[in-house]
Amino acid sequence: MDHNQTEAYRRRFQTVTEHIERHLDDDLSLERLSAVAHFSPFHFHRQFAAYCGVPLGRYIQLLRLKRASYRLAFAPLDKVTDIALDAGFQHGESFSRAFKQTFGLTPSQFRHHPDWASWHRCLPRPPTKRIDPMRVDIIQFPQTAVAALTHQGLPERINDTAARFIQWRKATGGSPVATSRTYGLAPDDPATTEGAAFRFTLCGSVEAPVAEDNEWGVKNALIPAGRCAVVRHRGSHDLLADCARALYRDLLPASGEELRDFPLFFHYHNFVHEVPTHELVTDIYLPLA
Repeated sequence: MDHNQTEAYRRRFQTVTEHIERHLDDDLSLERLSAVAHFSPFHFHRQFAAYCGVPLGRYIQLLRLKRASYRLAFAPLDKVTDIALDAGFQHGESFSRAFKQTFGLTPSQFRHHPDWASWHRCLPRPPTKRIDPMRVDIIQFPQTAVAALTHQGLPERINDTAARFIQWRKATGGSPVATSRTYGLAPDDPATTEGAAFRFTLCGSVEAPVAEDNEWGVKNALIPAGRCAVVRHRGSHDLLADCARALYRDLLPASGEELRDFPLFFHYHNFVHEVPTHELVTDIYLPLA
């Protein structure tokens, strides 16, 4: 199989996995998905398992359980029974059983003490996707005061820090979700930084300094004003690191621009527990000299 055939084959499976993400609540039968990929239904289940590493039905169930996990952890007012029904289970008992078989914890246990590192290992790695050409704008970013909480350690455990930041927001109202913009400062690449040294800072814009003598470890910080290259990414946060690398690899050498002494950062317009994966919107900022 030559390169063009391999690429065409890969894109057909990418179309299927993207269709699954966009239609988790719809008909995802073998017949429907094989038609999306333009493959024979007689062979599609084996082709899918060979390409994605897990059988089709299990892949769909894992994505639904992944979505349920976010709601359990970040939407504490959502009832477990409602989450179970939305995940395609007829009752809470079957959902609880499938959840524990997958993640080693019941939904209630996960809600109170999520083990994000183990959680990541239980989920299928998304098939490699080509990063399509991105529209790049050069903008002047305004100086922005933020409340900041830095995560240091395994990238897989960033959600623990995110939960702590959300708790601080709810407890103090210092950076309310409804009016505050949410950013993530990324000085380190998870692919090249050892887990213990990896850093990532969660930020929320603020109108006034916050009290720093708080139990969550939230500090005052500034995102400085300056020129930035910015691209908009729509879809899974799992691809953000790849998009960021594409900016460094493709945009920077071709643009003639030089980098400013401030890390790349993200602006999250919405969150994984609020909208389907394909509706996530994130702006990626690369500070320029």
